[in-house]
Amino acid sequence: MRNVTLAATQMSCSWDLDENIEKAEGLVRQAAAQGAQVILLQELFETPYFCLEQDIGLLSMATQQDENRAVSHFSALANELGVVLPISYFEQSGLARYNSLSIADADGTILTNYRKTHIPQAPGYEEKFYFNPGDSGFQVVETQFGRLGCGVCWDQWFPETARSLALKGAEILMFPTAIGTEPKNPDLDSAGHWRRTMQGHAAANMIPLVASNRVGREKQGQTEGLFYGTSFITGYTGEILADADRVSETIVTATVDLDEAAAFRGSWGIFRDRRPDAYGTLQTLDGKT
Repeated sequence: MRNVTLAATQMSCSWDLDENIEKAEGLVRQAAAQGAQVILLQELFETPYFCLEQDIGLLSMATQQDENRAVSHFSALANELGVVLPISYFEQSGLARYNSLSIADADGTILTNYRKTHIPQAPGYEEKFYFNPGDSGFQVVETQFGRLGCGVCWDQWFPETARSLALKGAEILMFPTAIGTEPKNPDLDSAGHWRRTMQGHAAANMIPLVASNRVGREKQGQTEGLFYGTSFITGYTGEILADADRVSETIVTATVDLDEAAAFRGSWGIFRDRRPDAYGTLQTLDGKT
């Protein structure tokens, strides 16, 4: 038996950086007080989701990893509380900018810096204006509480992300997120679809999964987004173990047995029976091999 307690947080964000960091810290402390050992904060929690529209003035918000306040603050907090914290931030590296995730181990050590692989471009999600495609590749890191594999938001819609992390040895999947309404399609509510997609990743790979989304209404220029929360944790067959509502600033926690999950994966033979030689189509964009 190798139990680990996971937590997902969700909160609204303002343009007051200090307020956002203080609020996020409060949620982390609350989760740790409830026994959480691996705690997921949402995507780009230092500010509102600034990709609703294209604004060249906002490019200056990007910082180098070693100069970013969230990374330094929450790596120190990870050390203080003895918890693992993935930390989402807007990274500047040379002339490139990335949607990045630094993972702090329970002693505060930064284990890796993942750069978001899949960059969306749609009304209200103008990320290609702000971010270069990630060049880090999918990464799995050994933390004090298990092997952690993370994607960021749009990455979570791709089965290739979860499968790649599983093949690299991930025991826990985590996806910080910023998702809500579709400005050009206000009748579309993707919350259920969003959740079922990741439940499928957990079930197909037989790995527990955590998703953390923001809440609240945000406006940038003429575009408004309403983020629908519903952060959740699944077990290794995709079942919902804990979930949040659409509006509350809150945390949810659940305990999973990583040894039990590993035994289950082995018993099904999914990874034994894979046929990589038959998957050449996945290496193409047009399906032609």
